[in-house]
Amino acid sequence: MRIELRVCQHCLDGDHEPGAQKSALLEDMVACAERIKEYKEVIDLEEVHIRKVRDDEHGKPAALPVVAATIQNDQIVLNDTQLVAEGQDGNMLLYSNPRDILTVLAGNVDEISKAVHGDVTVELSEPGAEIVSQADLGANRNRDG
Repeated sequence: MRIELRVCQHCLDGDHEPGAQKSALLEDMVACAERIKEYKEVIDLEEVHIRKVRDDEHGKPAALPVVAATIQNDQIVLNDTQLVAEGQDGNMLLYSNPRDILTVLAGNVDEISKAVHGDVTVELSEPGAEIVSQADLGANRNRDG
């Protein structure tokens, strides 16, 4: 199994609107993906890719050849922020909603925490922690502990 997280580098840096909350969620996604990458063998992942996309390479995959798009003002727009998961059967799942992406990643971190000794928690932003707590994954982790 493989996963690839793609996020907009400019949004991550806070250069694009809507600003701080989106940047915080993207940072949460990247932090979760980095933790998953660190412990990937615990949950039987072969590869974890984290791709920070710039304006000149919208949604370009690093490893998994799937790109999400939406239609805006009668034009196709590629989604810079997406999570692609490839199962052992070769089927691909694509998540383009930030709430869904964070929920899936936090769920994987939660699974890792059940399988290893020691702390593998990820400190989430306030909006990220709220999303995860609403998903009821048991991974409600925020800065306040």
